[in-house]
Amino acid sequence: MYVAARMSHKFLRIESPAWVAEGLITEAQRQLLLARYPPDAVPAVGLLPLLGSLLVALSALSVVAANWAALPPVARLALLLSSLVGSYAGGHYFMQRGNRTLGRGLVGLGLVLFGVSIILVSQTYQLVGYDASGLLAWVVAGVALAYAHRSRMLAALTVLIGAAVQTYCTQALGSFSYATAALLAGGLGYLWWRRPDGLLSTVLSAGLLWQAALWVGVSHAKITWFFIPAMVVYAAGDWQPDRHAGRNAQAPPLIAAYLFALGLALFGETDAYAGLLRPPVLAYLGALAAVLALSVAGKKQRGRLDTLPDWLLLLPGFYLPGGLPLAIATLVVLYAHAGSVLVRAHRAGDADQLTLGTVLFVGATMVAYFKLTWAFLDKSLFFLLGGVLLLGLSWYLRRRNARVLAAAGAPGPAAKPTE
Repeated sequence: MYVAARMSHKFLRIESPAWVAEGLITEAQRQLLLARYPPDAVPAVGLLPLLGSLLVALSALSVVAANWAALPPVARLALLLSSLVGSYAGGHYFMQRGNRTLGRGLVGLGLVLFGVSIILVSQTYQLVGYDASGLLAWVVAGVALAYAHRSRMLAALTVLIGAAVQTYCTQALGSFSYATAALLAGGLGYLWWRRPDGLLSTVLSAGLLWQAALWVGVSHAKITWFFIPAMVVYAAGDWQPDRHAGRNAQAPPLIAAYLFALGLALFGETDAYAGLLRPPVLAYLGALAAVLALSVAGKKQRGRLDTLPDWLLLLPGFYLPGGLPLAIATLVVLYAHAGSVLVRAHRAGDADQLTLGTVLFVGATMVAYFKLTWAFLDKSLFFLLGGVLLLGLSWYLRRRNARVLAAAGAPGPAAKPTE
């Protein structure tokens, strides 16, 4: 019997009357279950305070910017201070009265205005900064507020602020702020560890990958070094006790690894890109092996060894000679990874993973088709055969998935096979 990892109120509301009719549970037990699992909140609603804060901040900035030059310095300071105090005081007021969403939105607005104030004060008094110490205070304030209010919205906003600060450091100052990266990874990472959340997992993971990409760029390292810190983030997801939050944190590194493998399959003339892709063999493979060991230990500790094939995407095929050998090797990896996702989904009876595995399999097939037949096949015949291939794969995989889900007794309507 397929059991959902996270019980859904909607699922219970739809399916539980049949359970009562079949005598599996009583009506009283049905009501207890519905009360225990309340209606799911819409994830996008949690982003509304963040988006509202940003829009209000942008509106205020546009008005102030239009008249900023005409204001005396004292008036500028007074305006900035009153805006900050008003935002934080308003946020505290509404949170004390139970409206935590609006309160956190105002606190987020205050956090945005704090960073704007740092920039505007430095411009007003012509303060020249040769490091990121001023903007670093902005990140520190964001981390502190995220802890103080235990808010995923403030934590996500701080990730965006950290990305902006790091981008400024690398592009304008030509240096990488390790303090900013450490605050995001350590400060917000600990908050994520203690209070796991799916949305924060994805945002924080993507933010840390952006930090890693900027580090690679400013240090002029081989771009494949990016995958060492990226897979450290992935390994952290293996150790996260909350499986849902852990998998959400692993999604951005896996997407990056898949896109890189896809690029190798399509444009993998490695000899032309050797200067960009090939780091020293021993150093890179040693670092990758260390992260792999950390990941495997986490998977074993949490009972998630079934996700070990994710690491197929990290096989260092860019050390192979360019051209057809690399393309074929990468395609084999893509097929193996897609197959592992399908096998894992079939065992778990997970419809979402079945869909993902199907998409990955079809994607690998189309890459192989384009790579191996584009140069010599007539284009009209090329597109005709490609369409037939896709339709055939779609029919076969949907038919197989429907049978597996039906055999596993998965809830919800299964895709009907096309006979």
